[in-house]
Amino acid sequence: MSEAVSLKENKMGTMPVGKLVISMSLPIMISMMVQALYNVVDTIFVSRISEAALTALSMQFPIFSLMIAFGVGTTVGMGALLSRSLGEKNFEKVNKAATNGMFLAVCNFILFFIVGVFLVKPFYRIQTSDLEIVNAGISYSTILCSVSFCMFFQITFERLLQATGKTVYSMIVQLVGALVNIALDPILIFGYFGLPKMGVAGAAVATVIGQLTGAVVGLVLNLRINKEVNLSLKGFKIDKIIIGEIYKVGVPTIIMQSIGSLMTLGMNFILITFSSTAVAVFGVYFRLQSFAFMPCFGLCNGLVPIISYNYGAQNRKRMIKAAKVGVMMAFTIMVVCSLLFEFFPDQLLAMFNAEGDMLTLGRSALKIIAIHFPLAAFGIVFGGVFQALGKAVYSMIMSICRQLLVLIPSAFILAKVFGKVEAVWWSFPIAEVVSLVLAVSFMITTYKNIISKVGEKNSEF
Repeated sequence: MSEAVSLKENKMGTMPVGKLVISMSLPIMISMMVQALYNVVDTIFVSRISEAALTALSMQFPIFSLMIAFGVGTTVGMGALLSRSLGEKNFEKVNKAATNGMFLAVCNFILFFIVGVFLVKPFYRIQTSDLEIVNAGISYSTILCSVSFCMFFQITFERLLQATGKTVYSMIVQLVGALVNIALDPILIFGYFGLPKMGVAGAAVATVIGQLTGAVVGLVLNLRINKEVNLSLKGFKIDKIIIGEIYKVGVPTIIMQSIGSLMTLGMNFILITFSSTAVAVFGVYFRLQSFAFMPCFGLCNGLVPIISYNYGAQNRKRMIKAAKVGVMMAFTIMVVCSLLFEFFPDQLLAMFNAEGDMLTLGRSALKIIAIHFPLAAFGIVFGGVFQALGKAVYSMIMSICRQLLVLIPSAFILAKVFGKVEAVWWSFPIAEVVSLVLAVSFMITTYKNIISKVGEKNSEF
């Protein structure tokens, strides 16, 4: 690393905060919206095969969520450490964070390759005896797990670009992968241009090809554009201290996101007692709600390196300003999305060929669950602040309480007491209220113990 590069102040320490949050977050938000779009497109095409195929994708969601949890959790820890080290001007540590993060991506792939080979079949068979659902689900999940190195490296290279403030290039990585997936979906699912009709397996193949393309583009951009990080593996050694620092933030994040997999599995078990249509509706809801949550998660991903960098640089005013801007933006997004779910549920469900019972159940699900969207904005942004400051355990506690200790028990009780699936959806607003109370209390503690003690610098906003 040349002296000129090492002494140059990163934009995360100099750019006006409002402009910085938008410039850092907007590309990630756009790319995550595209990510949400291609998840929805997958589901739309699969819904044209059969309701059983759609249910198979809904039941598969816990496995996919678990893969995302390990990939995102590991790279959140890597990115937070890298950004903080960049703020401290510790460039040796920056490079160690990057190379050890790549090593951990390989470890994650090995883990899920084993899952794909040995655990996918029993996973489906404990949920349903419907052979059409089971066979479709096994086909889809086995492909995703067996070639999961594509996803883990794409996420890693995206996070390296985000951690150094190059979020436009991170957006390019996500866009390329998503667009390739969207283009290949109908071709491989329905067998266009002389290719064999692969059905649900075609959707999985399209996904991994898109991820592989994104990973290749991400590697090239990091090597050519990301001069603040050296990805050379020459002389690479596993650094236990660096890995420990990565997982200090990463493990709580992994646990937090893995809880989502357990929640989805638990909800599937509750909903299947009503009908497979209820499970399909839940799967459709999860795809649609990503249009609300993915932009907020993108915003959060943009905030984490900003707050981490300025924490390392001991600039409290910029940290606080960034968090305030993030809350306002996230709340606005969630209010808009909540209104769309409330007033246009039929139009949203029509994309998935919903009619009859599925339309009736879906309409009530979207209108009830969307009530909690604006409340969720605070928890998402506060969670990003906790991650940036090395307190991701707070986010983990919030997630455990919301999704396991409140949501699933509430859903189970409501199902038993009222005996109809419409009552189950109210468990989401109930859980979010509990999560909000915890988020506020943890933020007060974090401010008193960490943020208020950070040194101040004179800076322009």
